[in-house]
Amino acid sequence: MFAEKPPHLLYVAWGYPPSRGAGVYRALATANAFVRQGWDVTVLTASREVFEYQTGTDTELEKSIDPRVNVVRVPFSWIRGEPDLSKWSRGRVASNLLWTYLRAQKDRIDFPEPVYGGWRRALISATDKIHRDKPVDLVIGTANPNVDFVPGWHLHRKARVPYVMDYRDTWHLDVYQDKRIGSPNSRSSRMERRLLAHAAEAWFVNAPIRDWHKRVYPPKSGTYEVVANAFEEEFAEKFRGMRPASRDGKTGGLVFGYLGTIYGPMPLRESLDGWRLARKQSELVGSSRLVIRGRLGHYSEPDPKVLAILDEYRDVGVSYEGPVSKTDVAAVYRTFDALLLILGRSKYVTSGKVFEYAATGLPIASLHHPETAATEVLKGRRDWYPLTEVTAENACEVFLRTADRAAAMTADDYAENQNWADHLSREKQLLPRIKHLRSLIGKGGAS
Repeated sequence: MFAEKPPHLLYVAWGYPPSRGAGVYRALATANAFVRQGWDVTVLTASREVFEYQTGTDTELEKSIDPRVNVVRVPFSWIRGEPDLSKWSRGRVASNLLWTYLRAQKDRIDFPEPVYGGWRRALISATDKIHRDKPVDLVIGTANPNVDFVPGWHLHRKARVPYVMDYRDTWHLDVYQDKRIGSPNSRSSRMERRLLAHAAEAWFVNAPIRDWHKRVYPPKSGTYEVVANAFEEEFAEKFRGMRPASRDGKTGGLVFGYLGTIYGPMPLRESLDGWRLARKQSELVGSSRLVIRGRLGHYSEPDPKVLAILDEYRDVGVSYEGPVSKTDVAAVYRTFDALLLILGRSKYVTSGKVFEYAATGLPIASLHHPETAATEVLKGRRDWYPLTEVTAENACEVFLRTADRAAAMTADDYAENQNWADHLSREKQLLPRIKHLRSLIGKGGAS
């Protein structure tokens, strides 16, 4: 793309393949997008062992990393526990409780963030080596954890390298309670204010989160941009030409599917109670199944409380069938006749899966409060059935309407929904920012 030497991007993401955390898909796609636009990309991330022992891995996802991306892995010691006891210090063996407390205090001294703050030193050391070997032109840190912002701040102070803060999550905003976390004068709040004041750009996943930050931290030299989560073009292509006959569930009822992580204040029980009611009122729903795929909680083992809830509804066709590799997601969607979008109430919560849901062309039952930010994403889409209020009775009505439509869908209906979703593709979200940042570097960066 460039006649001259390609610009060098340092992309910092604690969670990168083989991590299977929710934010890994945005990180993977962003680094690949910059490479495809002619950039030289180095990704700075945690070691594989962290994910193998603590959060779980998706080894197939690593195959999606563009081979031109240079991945640098930095050791990360997680306070939650070292599985190899031979690596424990004498002090930890003597009192793991005291060791954990002292370690937590030390981590916060390095960087004002629980659990991850201690990674700061290793990040800076690796950043300096990367910059020495091949000068960095731009740094993007994606958070959380927020310590991912440190390399950009460090190189900016050291060599005036511009940096971007990519918020796939929030630092001081409680998105469910709509209130600030901690004091405006806390060390972490002062740090966030300082980082934002010097960033070339700050990216947020939706307008409500961007606007909150604008109010709390008015932009100084840079700009605040919405770079929404999105779906990949390759993903959408797997649904082109989809026909009803190619999916299961046409003779013995439908398959309603949820694919994603279940965590936090999601109306899971209300949704399942609505499903139970709908099975009593409709022969079609009564002969249908509800399948949950994905992670139950944020760690390797499923959350036992969520498992217990799902088990209560086994007698009405509800089943949990485990996590899904990113490489198999499209194939799993194609086994569903309709999709369930279950989210906690928040005007700040969009979720990443809503974009993939839209791209499939399948009918969507939105089992969340209308105030939730995902509502804005899906407005105007055909075959979208939202709740007016989160109750089992309303969920029942949504199930009935969605089921009737799912049974009548045609190939043309799928195609119309897929065409509508084109504006939600990763290319539409990222390309304007990549082009602007290339121009910024050409002009000498930002102050």
